[in-house]
Amino acid sequence: MRTVITGGAGFIGSHLVERFLAEGHEVVVVDNLITGSLGNLEHLRSHSEFSFIRHDISHPLEIDGAVDNVLHFASPASPVDYLKFPIQTLKVGSLGTHNTLGLAKLKDARFLLASTSEVYGDPEKHPQREDYWGNVNPIGVRGCYDESKRFAEAITMAYHRAHGVNTHIVRIFNTYGPKMRLDDGRVLPNFVGQALRGEPLSVYGDGSQTRSFCFVTDLVEGIYRLLWTDFHEPVNLGNPDEVTILDFAREIIALTGTRSTIAYNPLPADDPKVRKPDISRAQKLLGGWTPQVNRHDGLARTVEYFKQRVRAV
Repeated sequence: MRTVITGGAGFIGSHLVERFLAEGHEVVVVDNLITGSLGNLEHLRSHSEFSFIRHDISHPLEIDGAVDNVLHFASPASPVDYLKFPIQTLKVGSLGTHNTLGLAKLKDARFLLASTSEVYGDPEKHPQREDYWGNVNPIGVRGCYDESKRFAEAITMAYHRAHGVNTHIVRIFNTYGPKMRLDDGRVLPNFVGQALRGEPLSVYGDGSQTRSFCFVTDLVEGIYRLLWTDFHEPVNLGNPDEVTILDFAREIIALTGTRSTIAYNPLPADDPKVRKPDISRAQKLLGGWTPQVNRHDGLARTVEYFKQRVRAV
């Protein structure tokens, strides 16, 4: 098996690279490194089945030889990143998806798109099921990410229906674990970084908004299983264990043993008030897949990783 992974130097992408190499695949990583890091792949550079191409997948890419699987994970994925790179985010979700679908069509390969729970926007239905069409502001500050992923899903389904490409779509809910960046801008690295530095934890609004956090190994397991199915519509992957942001901040304070306090800040525009996946579709499709790592254990492993990063900084 030969597998191409775009965005393979990123947080989730690099974990996928490890998994596919462990399964015996030859893996070709494509990444332009605007948010990814070669440090996530350094331990794999000498692997005989690993290769890296520095390239912006928003531009066409030719790959010689057979390709069995194409996984499109290239995109800024945190508010800090996609607000800094809004045009690049829109292009990688549209042109990049078009290019990777074209590669899969040319090579007669399986295709898997990394979509996101952000396609649901600030949801009016809770928990979120795949048949919910969402509540998205297309011209809001987050629209560059939300709409790029919604378009990516639409063109993926079009390639499946019009060209018969064997496509899959995963809607990823909040995921965490080692290899996240300290300056990622998402709530977990923000909280852990602030706690380890003894700074106040920045809670936006009153902290009553909710998130559901999935450890990265559980997500990767679900993605790997999904690739081999014959199912083509979107599938939620995440952990339905929901927690308020305020309670989550308190968990981080207790886990790190910091004396940090909580600082309240204005709620950002279009910030979702609730986020919880309905994973019943995944559980039926993926051989009983369900998250195995509870939040306490996953956070403990992630905090240990971040401790090293804080010391390095």
